[in-house]
Amino acid sequence: MKIAIVCDWLVTYAGAERVLSELLACFPEADLFAVVDFLSADDRKHLQNKSATTTFIQSLPFAKKRYRSYLPLMPLAIEQLDLSSYDLIISSSHAVAKGVITGPDQLHIAYVHSPMRYAWDLQHQYLKETGLHKGLKGFIAKWFLHKLRIWDQRTAHGVDHFIANSQFIARRIWKTYRREADVIYPAVNLNEFTPYEKKEDYYLIASRMVPYKKMDLIVESFAQMPDKKLIVIGTGPDFEKVKTKATSNISILGFQPTEKLIHTMQRAKALLFAAEEDFGLVPLEAQACGTPVIAFGKGGALETVRGLGQTDPTGVFFAEQSMSSICKAVAEFEAHEKSFTVANCVNNANKFSSAHFRQTFKKYVSDKMRVTP
Repeated sequence: MKIAIVCDWLVTYAGAERVLSELLACFPEADLFAVVDFLSADDRKHLQNKSATTTFIQSLPFAKKRYRSYLPLMPLAIEQLDLSSYDLIISSSHAVAKGVITGPDQLHIAYVHSPMRYAWDLQHQYLKETGLHKGLKGFIAKWFLHKLRIWDQRTAHGVDHFIANSQFIARRIWKTYRREADVIYPAVNLNEFTPYEKKEDYYLIASRMVPYKKMDLIVESFAQMPDKKLIVIGTGPDFEKVKTKATSNISILGFQPTEKLIHTMQRAKALLFAAEEDFGLVPLEAQACGTPVIAFGKGGALETVRGLGQTDPTGVFFAEQSMSSICKAVAEFEAHEKSFTVANCVNNANKFSSAHFRQTFKKYVSDKMRVTP
């Protein structure tokens, strides 16, 4: 059996690439395809040093740094990948990868991190954040996103089976494509993120600094709580914006290597997580370190963090993305701090192990191959 694994783009090693790494561990003989592949040698080690067969966008001017600017060409590009010789196609998609063309004798399983958020339910937020909500450029962007939605929905018919990375995304897939999706949660690397008993007197946020992560909101909230120490790890477009809002009780460390991140995460009294995330690996990585989580109570966090009302709680939820709501959640966490044990956090994270993901995914594929004519 010939197997192809298709992803959107390979530029950095983040959440989607970690799932890709697990897929390649399930099927090491598979060939890899992507719109572009600019991974560094160090990051490629996580993908068994495989290089992807890419599209014509790989050779376009400034593609390495401006590949997102070629989004209007990506539907066309992904359709040019010739997968006709493969029996099984697995797409790992948050953009266009699920749009590859397959035939009636091929099985296409799409692992979806999310339908394109900027084209669907988060379109208006995306356009405002990028300044494309008005004017001629705004009209062109809206027209393109309209066309992209049509293409995205049409190509859903070429997928035989959908897998979502959370129940939250399964609901989004149903809303977008009117297709049922099975749920297989991504895996957390329990070999890297290990528990540590002795917590220190600081809170942690660790994420890419992009608008929807709300890193600036957490920093602003801790500026209102000068007696509480916050450490901030991460970089991105919002770095300067976040940095200007920091007060003396807040340490902005910027990018840190994995070893430093894990060391800091292991010793934090709690991790803050303010994004409405599709799944969100960071809260699980924190729990694997024995560190509880204070999270926004929407999206994937509701499936990975056990709140105070549940048995063996691992964190606290806040209801709104606002300073008052975050401050209230921190106070609630401190009032119940003894309820959150290292053992509870680790036991919850263990449910999302690599071994469990690989076993579940391989069985899923095997079952679908068995019923395919």
